[in-house]
Amino acid sequence: MASSVGNEKSVNPMLRISQLDALELNKALEQLLWSQFTSCFHGFKPGILTHFEPEVKAFLCLILWKFTVYSKNATVGQSILNIQYKNNLSQTEKYQPLSKHQKLWYLIFAVGGRWLEERCYDLFSNRQQQASGKIKSYISFGSGLLKLCGLLNFLIFLRKGTFATLTERILGIRSVFCKQQSVRQVGFEYMNRELLWHGFAEFLIYLLPLINVQKLKLKISSWCVPIAGLSNNENTLAAHCRECSLCGEWPTMPHSIGCPHVFCYYCIKSNFLFDMYFTCPKCGSEVHSLQPLKYKIEMTEL
Repeated sequence: MASSVGNEKSVNPMLRISQLDALELNKALEQLLWSQFTSCFHGFKPGILTHFEPEVKAFLCLILWKFTVYSKNATVGQSILNIQYKNNLSQTEKYQPLSKHQKLWYLIFAVGGRWLEERCYDLFSNRQQQASGKIKSYISFGSGLLKLCGLLNFLIFLRKGTFATLTERILGIRSVFCKQQSVRQVGFEYMNRELLWHGFAEFLIYLLPLINVQKLKLKISSWCVPIAGLSNNENTLAAHCRECSLCGEWPTMPHSIGCPHVFCYYCIKSNFLFDMYFTCPKCGSEVHSLQPLKYKIEMTEL
């Protein structure tokens, strides 16, 4: 008797988040299995699985049940999270493996109930119209009642943390840890780095819009690649400035701003509209007047 009490005390209480994560992992696995199965029929006629989709899904779930709950007393999601099902109805020992009846009823509720929900309207669609209408209304009422019971069970689960689904509560099975969980150690150094990085990122998001990056870029480029010794006359413009000082291409609709350099009209106009204090990236001259180049530049080099 003392040993059984000791075994009960050695089992850690099941975390609610772990049970919910296991349910989500089970749903993700079913969707992945179904997508992999349907990909095998891409070369066939479209809609070949439409008429048999509930039955095929039930068959795939039956295979999963055979190799998970029936053989290992745990679903795939529970196995990943170190969880398994235990019999909560046993009087001799609180945590005991599931009985065969519980496993079979789990199959009926989890797989058969889902199949019946997807196929029920097709089963009674060929009956008489009045009878089928009553049956559909009964099915809708029963489905709504089950969903209401599932909602109440979920609220109770949030309060007590024992049965995550209505099927588990009806069958008397609950989730427990397979092995004793070790104490989690939180690394505060990693947490401090994350907080510091998030604070720095928020500071940059606030600061970067206040900086005129375009003007700073042009200023740095004027320091790195200075050009001097050009006289400010129209002959020099036509002879030396055969490329836009901003984009480096042959100037389209060439314009000048009062310095010995030529710009594309769209390049200089967009930069001047973006920054009213725009200066030439080559010599640092301010925009005095935006004028088209009078002398034609011959495109012999092209």
